[in-house]
Formats: sequence, C-alpha cells, structure tokens
Amino acid sequence: MLGKHTEAKLAIIMRGLPGSGKSYWAREFVATYQHSDSLIEAEKQYVIFSTDSFFYNEGVYQFNPKLLPKYHQLNLTAFIQGMADGLPLVICDNTNIAYWEFKAYSAAAKALGYQVRIEQIGDPASVKHQQLCAKRNSHGVPLQSIKRMASMFESI
Repeated sequence: MLGKHTEAKLAIIMRGLPGSGKSYWAREFVATYQHSDSLIEAEKQYVIFSTDSFFYNEGVYQFNPKLLPKYHQLNLTAFIQGMADGLPLVICDNTNIAYWEFKAYSAAAKALGYQVRIEQIGDPASVKHQQLCAKRNSHGVPLQSIKRMASMFESI
C-alpha cells in the first residue's frame, strides 16, 4: 500500500516538430508543477531530458548528425537514471516523430512505475504549423526539413 504522502510519478514524452513549442510547453508545465502542493524540494522534483542538450559546446549549439545515435542513447540513459533516482517528474523533450523513437522511454517509465503521458504539440500535417515551426525553431532547421519530418510523423 502506498504511503499517505507518496506522490504519483509522471513521465512526459514530448512530440512535435522543431519549433512547435515543446520546450516552452515543458518549461511552463514545470513552473506549474513546482507551485503545486508538492512536499519534495524544488530542485529534486524534475529534469527535462533533451538529446539537443548534448549538442551544446560552451553554450553554442553544434549539430552533428553523426553523433545523433550516440546522443539519443545518452539521453535515454539519463532519463532512465532520473527515474531510478526517484525523480517524481521526468520529461523527454525530443521530436519523437516515430513511435520507435520514444518506445524505450515509455517502456522504461512503465517498468519503473511511472504514469506515461504523451504530449504532442501542434499539428504536423498543417502547412501553417510547418511554416511557423520553420520560422521559430531555435536551431535553424529549414522549412524543407520540417516538411520532411512532418511527412514522417506517426499518429499514435
């Protein structure tokens, strides 16, 4: 039986095109989460895990597609470690275009007793949304790449 003060553990898996607002949504959710009636110290409540974070070198984003598989694995490992450490909230902030890209995150979270929530931001099929994403993504992903990603986006 769970103790009276045991909090539910939540794993959120973000989905959406670059520039859709995934990171913004995650930060806003965390801000709300921190102001809830949580009994846990603020700095130990959550971590937002993003493969993009591995591409920063001294504050400069330097994308290298050859490193993507390695960095995705590092991000997954960190996500699992966060849950193993008992963080009540973990967020995977990747594009997660196809199911196979986030399947391991979801499986690990469920195995470790976390409720899994999939949060899709925007409508990848919308041309207006694609154009907005191309304008506002922080990594300079061009519209053509955004359109390609949108065409591969799997509905779940």
